[in-house]
Amino acid sequence: MPIPSRVALVDHLVRTRIAGDVATPRDNNLSHYRKLANGDRHYWLGLELGDRWTDEQDVLAVMAERCGVNDDPEYRFGQDTIDPELTVDALDRLAARLRKAAASRQRVLFATGHPGGLLDVHRATAAALRRAGCEIVVIPEGLTADEGYVFQFADVAVLERGATLWHTHSPEPMNAILDGLEREGRPVPDLVVADHGWAGRAGQRGLDSVGYADCNDPALFIAEAEGTLQVTVPLDDHVTSPRHYDPMTAYLLDAAGLDAAA
Repeated sequence: MPIPSRVALVDHLVRTRIAGDVATPRDNNLSHYRKLANGDRHYWLGLELGDRWTDEQDVLAVMAERCGVNDDPEYRFGQDTIDPELTVDALDRLAARLRKAAASRQRVLFATGHPGGLLDVHRATAAALRRAGCEIVVIPEGLTADEGYVFQFADVAVLERGATLWHTHSPEPMNAILDGLEREGRPVPDLVVADHGWAGRAGQRGLDSVGYADCNDPALFIAEAEGTLQVTVPLDDHVTSPRHYDPMTAYLLDAAGLDAAA
């Protein structure tokens, strides 16, 4: 795939609604910000936020700064936004961390709670890092979490239930992997590339963690603001076709100096 310029990528992100006017409505965003501030652990995505984020207006301020949602607290309904420039800025920061991983031939773990959208983004990144000499962490066998099985599909850890790859915000699958590595006496990853609770819990447990997050998932943006996650990339994490993410992945790998060959 041709490598898009920054301008071309921004246009593509807006046109495919990965950023710009995204599908997530404003009232859904605000509801999630409020639930995080009220201490609902489902919305903490594996992080321990304590009592630092009990005001939903503080959460909104972080999301406006790091994701590009409307910063007006009186704007309660209608369309909300992700700033595509912030998306590309975050991709550039992520590329720098991937470049470091490749240079040091680090051990990298990939995981997703959004297999319907982001699985191939993670798979392509894992393949590029492997070609650069990185070790892609193979997770222990027989892991379970949340009444499902934790296994790898195309180098990416996922949760499976009933022969279906599961959409999950839970941190428990990541706990299962890290605990399983410890039981086997194997080293933890040098870097975790993930999303949802997979990324949050990895960062909370002290690992270098980077992730993708939608505008209704504020916890990972807060984690980056606090330094628990190194990078959080704002995007709609499940658009109408997973192929829409391909130009973004091509841009990311090129910026990281990685070979994107199939």
